[in-house]
Amino acid sequence: MASSGRGTNLVRGHETGASITVMTVDDHPLYRDGLAALLAVHPDLELVAEAGDGAQAVELFRVHRPDITLMDLSMPTMSGVVAIERITAEFPNARIIALTTYEGDADIHRALKAGARGYLLKDVVRHEVAHAIRSVHNGERVLPAAVAQRLAEFTPRVELTEREHEVLTLMAKGMSNRAIAEAIGRTEATVKVHVLHILEKLDVEDRTKAVTVALKRGMIHLT
Repeated sequence: MASSGRGTNLVRGHETGASITVMTVDDHPLYRDGLAALLAVHPDLELVAEAGDGAQAVELFRVHRPDITLMDLSMPTMSGVVAIERITAEFPNARIIALTTYEGDADIHRALKAGARGYLLKDVVRHEVAHAIRSVHNGERVLPAAVAQRLAEFTPRVELTEREHEVLTLMAKGMSNRAIAEAIGRTEATVKVHVLHILEKLDVEDRTKAVTVALKRGMIHLT
C-alpha cells in the first residue's frame, strides 16, 4: 500500500482483468474504510485513491484520473459540491457519484448542477454502490426513486445571498437578532432586514418555519 500524504491512501488494486478505477472522498476515515472493504469484494472495482476533503480530492483526481469518484458532500476545507464543480470544470467527462446523509432537494439539485452523475444516500449505499458505479461507468445516471421524486418536486426559489445564508444558519442555532448582529459585525436593524428577506424568499411567516424549511430542503445543515 502506498501513500501520497496525510489523510490520503493509495490502495493496491487487482492485478488481473480490466477494472473500473474508483476514488473515495469522505472526511471520516471509518466510512472510507467501509467503502474500501465493500469495493474489495468486487473483482471489477479497483480502489486507487482516498481523500479526506474536497481540496485533496481535486489534487488526487488530477493524479489518478479515476473512472468513478464517490464524493461526500459535507466536508471541511472544501465541500463536495465545490470539489465536483472544480473537477468537472477541468475534466468535463469526470464521472462522480455524490454521497450524503441528507436528502434535501436543494442538496440534490446543487450536486447534479455541479456535475454529479449520480446521488446516493449513505444509509443505502452498501446495497447500491457497486451497481451505481457500474451504471455510471456505462454512461447512465443514478438516482434512487426517493431522490428522483424529491428532485421532481424541487421548485427553485430566489437564491439567498451569502449574508442571508449566514444569518439563516445562525438563526438555526437559536441565536437572537442581537446575538447574530454581534456575531457578524452588523447592527441589529440590519439583521432584521436580512431576516425579513429570508422569510420572503422562503415564503414563510416566522423564523421557526424558515429554519424548518431550510433544513428540510438541505439549504443549511446543523452539525
